[in-house]
Amino acid sequence: MPKSKPKTKHKKILRTFKGVVVSDKMDKTVVVAVEILKEHPRYKKRYIVTIRYKAHDEKNQCKKGDKVMIQECRPISKEKRWRVIKIA
Repeated sequence: MPKSKPKTKHKKILRTFKGVVVSDKMDKTVVVAVEILKEHPRYKKRYIVTIRYKAHDEKNQCKKGDKVMIQECRPISKEKRWRVIKIA
């Protein structure tokens, strides 16, 4: 009789980013610009890539220019897959 492995629940590690709110015109949604430093594979030159994420802001607290921390979550709408977890 084969031994059964104990069942352990693995908690998924969710990505978090820090960025700046660039738009707060939508209801309960903010657009956050996140800057990521990348390096060219051959020439080793570093460059900045700016990615814009739509994040859920339940209480409409974020204003344009705020520094926020966003976390990955389940899909909330067509483009929203991030949630604001902290306003700095």
